[in-house]
Amino acid sequence: MSTTDRGSGATVWLTGLPSAGKTTIARALAERLRAEGRRVEVLDGDEIRTFLSAGLGFDRADRHTNVQRIGFVAELLASHGVLTLVPVIAPYADSREAVRKRHEAAGTRYLEVHVATPLEVCAARDVKGLYARQAAGELSGLTGVDDPYEPPDHPDLRLHTHEQGVEESARALYALLTEEGAL
Repeated sequence: MSTTDRGSGATVWLTGLPSAGKTTIARALAERLRAEGRRVEVLDGDEIRTFLSAGLGFDRADRHTNVQRIGFVAELLASHGVLTLVPVIAPYADSREAVRKRHEAAGTRYLEVHVATPLEVCAARDVKGLYARQAAGELSGLTGVDDPYEPPDHPDLRLHTHEQGVEESARALYALLTEEGAL
């Protein structure tokens, strides 16, 4: 597809620890893409939890259900020509693989991006105060601390946000989309 084709849809799944920078990168990239006239949506994990997955908890089964719901919506949007950015922790490899397989079965482009930020950097950023609450004993089941996070073995892109800023990360993701024909 040419770079002038604005109807190309794809799902770009950004996975990583809480406060890794997933949503910040997705929003920066979305702003650039919208300025270029592209159809783009950001399916933020926190917003989805509020509106689509209200009532789900944070045990493994509920986290899997949440990821599958998000994956369904992402594939639906992408199959209709929307570039769908999905900044969601999605801690379990099997849940992410199920989303990938859903996309493959539908013939919809899917790219996985690991926002690989070390735990200590995420804890220092602590955008939502989760690490502080966990340390104070007010929260349990925090991904990467007392609940597992299974990083992707072979993502399409790995971003090291502790070594590069938001704009550089968004540019790297934009370059991947261009290389993969999603732009």
